[in-house]
Amino acid sequence: MKIRPAATGAALLAIAFTLSACGSSESTGTGAAQPAGEAGATGGKVGIDFPRADSDFWNSYNKYIPQMAPELGVDLMPPTNSQNDVAKLVANVQALSGQGAKAIVMAPQDTGAIASTLQNLENKNIPVVSVDTRPDKGKVYMVVRADNKAYGTKACEFLGEKLGGKGKVVQLMGALSSINGRDRAEAFGACMKEKFPGITVFNEPTEWEGTKAASMLQTRLEQHPDIKGVYMHAGGVHLAPTIQVLKAKNLIAPPEDPKHVFVISNDGIPQEFEAIRKGEIDATLSQPADLYAKYALFYAKAAIDGKTFQPGPTDHDSTIIQLPNGLEDQLPAPLVTKENVDDQALWGNQVK
Repeated sequence: MKIRPAATGAALLAIAFTLSACGSSESTGTGAAQPAGEAGATGGKVGIDFPRADSDFWNSYNKYIPQMAPELGVDLMPPTNSQNDVAKLVANVQALSGQGAKAIVMAPQDTGAIASTLQNLENKNIPVVSVDTRPDKGKVYMVVRADNKAYGTKACEFLGEKLGGKGKVVQLMGALSSINGRDRAEAFGACMKEKFPGITVFNEPTEWEGTKAASMLQTRLEQHPDIKGVYMHAGGVHLAPTIQVLKAKNLIAPPEDPKHVFVISNDGIPQEFEAIRKGEIDATLSQPADLYAKYALFYAKAAIDGKTFQPGPTDHDSTIIQLPNGLEDQLPAPLVTKENVDDQALWGNQVK
């Protein structure tokens, strides 16, 4: 096993289940699952807080969780939803722990404001799995997340090559209070500075809000009608307003047309795939909502069962890295373009 659990007493089951019922065709194996032969949930209850319900990406993740829990043998408590409000997240976590949760799965959107809650959970010996976001401080058992710096770098390379290293692009950033927003923005900027110094980047912090993205993009296009590239940090909230602005300015055109504005996104939702097919955007990075759900539950159960992990490559094409406050499993996020948008292995093509 490449994932290398540090200590297990029982034989480890390679989670070889087929996720056709919940939108994944992948069968994977990894260490520290429930012993072979056990069909039901064991160990203790897992509490989970959904971060928001105003994003197509997160709505997909929210649907995967209850579908996958029975197959992973997870005793899942009724989920809560903090609606992008850290105060609600704190209250929800307090309620879940008070109701007997033995592990907590969360996705704090403000990664700097959750430290005291993580400390309280550590004091209660309740391990935490953080999905998609990495808390700045406070102990976590595992962060389940893609390499967000790779998102920014891949987006930079895509736009830089399409523009031939010259021109102007807009970066519609998420919230810089979020590690994801910071990682994507910093990597994109560093890559542009190093590899494409002839490209001017206009940075627009949207706070993950579509209305702000539309307003900022429209203003920039009015000021600089020669903008030829857009990098959206989150298709789930940025896609529709971005396309609306580009359509209003008659900038939706084939790539060979001088009017064409090259657009790359992050998320991998079905709506982005359809936009790629229509020629409204050019690419996205598929953030694995199905794998986020699967491994969030897997690690929560592993924590309850007393399993431990070490940094290194896994058997599901990811790498576990050491953090100052825990570990992070960095899941793969492939680039999707017109050439591979119909690949049925992509979770965005499996959503019904």
